[in-house]
Amino acid sequence: MSHAVTLIPGDGTGPEITEATRRVLEATGVQFNWEVHQAGVEVLEQYGTVLPDEVIESIKRTKVGLKGPITTPIGKGSRSANVLLRKKLDLYANLRPAKTYPGLRSRYENIDLTIVRENTEDLYAGIEFQRGTSEHEEILETIAHTTGTHLNHDSAISIKFISVMATRRIVKFAFEYARAHGHRKVTAVHKANIMKFSDGLFLATAQEVAREYHDIQFEDRIVDNMCMQLVQKPDMYDVLVLPNLYGDIISDLSAGLIGGLGVAPGANIGSQYAIFEPVHGSAPKYAGQNKVNPMAMMFSGVLMLRHLGEREAANRLEKAIAQVIAEGKNVTYDLKPRSDDPTAVGTSQVADAVIEKLQKLL
Repeated sequence: MSHAVTLIPGDGTGPEITEATRRVLEATGVQFNWEVHQAGVEVLEQYGTVLPDEVIESIKRTKVGLKGPITTPIGKGSRSANVLLRKKLDLYANLRPAKTYPGLRSRYENIDLTIVRENTEDLYAGIEFQRGTSEHEEILETIAHTTGTHLNHDSAISIKFISVMATRRIVKFAFEYARAHGHRKVTAVHKANIMKFSDGLFLATAQEVAREYHDIQFEDRIVDNMCMQLVQKPDMYDVLVLPNLYGDIISDLSAGLIGGLGVAPGANIGSQYAIFEPVHGSAPKYAGQNKVNPMAMMFSGVLMLRHLGEREAANRLEKAIAQVIAEGKNVTYDLKPRSDDPTAVGTSQVADAVIEKLQKLL
């Protein structure tokens, strides 16, 4: 069976790590029909948008996308192509596994965490009011009238909102994922002690959903305490489910526990579509140098294979990558004991090494 997949190389170093990942995925023996489309800042001038309609149309056909990193301007410029994809396809669940492998530089062993982050609400929804605008003045007056709080007129405003619907579906996603992958516990992370209405709703809804899953343990943690707990004893946790902002922060913290973003896969999943991608940036200063680590995208490919029902191929690919990491020979500079190690190999050479391991596992 051949799987139709939309392939988005991205920009910066994206095309290099995408090509390396495509090669190892094909080496598993699984058949793919790639629909290649471009997105990001490099197509902005041509299309007038970082996300051309043809990209969305392709994913709606294939249902699955594999995406390299795309540059997002900071504080100005065009909207993030990543955010636009999530919104247009309602990819409400951000999945971020964090797993240690022998050979990675980490203070911990045997970590196997999964971060499930709600993607559509909270402060990241982009409901903001710029100071000096008429809308800004109107919202200041509304806040003063309804709460008695008079904010300074030089304040910019962002609105945090959390709904029962979105919370219920993300918590159910976390429990269903835990059940399907043999995880034992789901922990809801919040700040309901301070934000009693918004985070309080998230916690109350999570508790309600948890009562539907008697086979999986449930608990909750306040987000700042969760950060300390993960640094002190990450082995106590399994699947974490969080609102958007906390999920973004905790998922990067978890990546730091296992050796960095270079080995941290990701996926954005909705009820109809799914996109798999590394969570690190596009590192444009290294573009074309055959230097950056492709393993985060390769591990994202492992997630994609499992999503497609190709579990045996996924397990083989994960094992092959793990063997390359454990040997420590054919890895990029960031996985060497010293970043200036002259034995570090390039992006394409990592793919060669993984393919060699795969062939031995067939």
